Amino acid sequence: MKLRLGRIERYVLIQQMKSLGVALAVIAALVMLIDFVEVSRGLNSSGELSGGRILGLVMVKSPSVIVQLLPFVFLFGTLGAFVSLNRRSELIAMRAAGVSAWRFVLPAAGAAVALGVLTVTVLGPMAAAGDAVWQRERARISGSVPGGASNEAVWLREGDANRQMIIRGARQEQASGRLLDATFFIYTTTSSGRRVFTERIDAATASLNAGRWRLTDAAGAQTGQRAVRYATLDLPSNLADEEAFQRFARPQSTPFWSLPNQIRRIEDAGFASTAYQLRLQQLLATPLIFGAMSILAAAFSLRLMRLGDLARMTVAAVVLGFAFFFLNQFSSAMGSAEVVPPVIAAWLPPILTALAAFTLLIYTEDG
Repeated sequence: MKLRLGRIERYVLIQQMKSLGVALAVIAALVMLIDFVEVSRGLNSSGELSGGRILGLVMVKSPSVIVQLLPFVFLFGTLGAFVSLNRRSELIAMRAAGVSAWRFVLPAAGAAVALGVLTVTVLGPMAAAGDAVWQRERARISGSVPGGASNEAVWLREGDANRQMIIRGARQEQASGRLLDATFFIYTTTSSGRRVFTERIDAATASLNAGRWRLTDAAGAQTGQRAVRYATLDLPSNLADEEAFQRFARPQSTPFWSLPNQIRRIEDAGFASTAYQLRLQQLLATPLIFGAMSILAAAFSLRLMRLGDLARMTVAAVVLGFAFFFLNQFSSAMGSAEVVPPVIAAWLPPILTALAAFTLLIYTEDG
């Protein structure tokens, strides 16, 4: 069947796009104002940053927050568009002419879904890149000095099916990447598949180069044996020099297109990738969220003005939208804590919202 938009559908879509633009401008302005105050107080306590510098930091920080609030943009924007059409009696004229609500609500939802795909594939990666820049700039301004020694402990894990090493460095030289006060915990895999601790090695320094760890002033002891000291000791490694000490970016700072590869890298390193899997599923569910919010807003604003209660229905739509937001946050927390699988945590709230929106629209339109 060929998809064709009539004059009525195009008119409703134009009104929706205008209202979405207004809602986006208002929410973006509020977010940027709050971020400007936060950056000014948090990073500019000494007054060294200029107003332009603060504004630049806000411009890279705010998009990631705005993208998270886009469901409210579609809720408020679509609600405003249909309430405006209702107040001007345009919806009354359409309904009196025999035009079904499905005819102009579904194109509006379809446009929201299309914008959701655009957000996930284009706008989201741009916002994630900006968030990564913000994280680096905040760390630099807060006092991290390149080339010095980081006081944070560094944890690494590597190995294969037969041997695993857990590596801890009390400190790390930023310039060379060398670990200071390093400890290597070595495990071997038995024939039954169980990992058994077999050896511990402590070293003053540990440097990774050309597929091997070079340890200096080391002391190692296998289980049940005396410690042995080494001036230098080489251990084989399967870590790549350029990637070994890279910190994994936050899920919010990882672009959509990079998430599958990031999840694979994290799992290969032996770490849990639940937060990144949850982020990927939430991004995949974004178009459904936008479409559900649009249908929900339209369904609450279809009541005729002469029947009254339009204001109450509008407030109910806003309350239900915030209820969805808190449900989504609660579900995300459950998914991050691995109480529920990431797929369920990401898809359950938008599916419930879509079902509620369709149910309300069917009740309103068909009785």
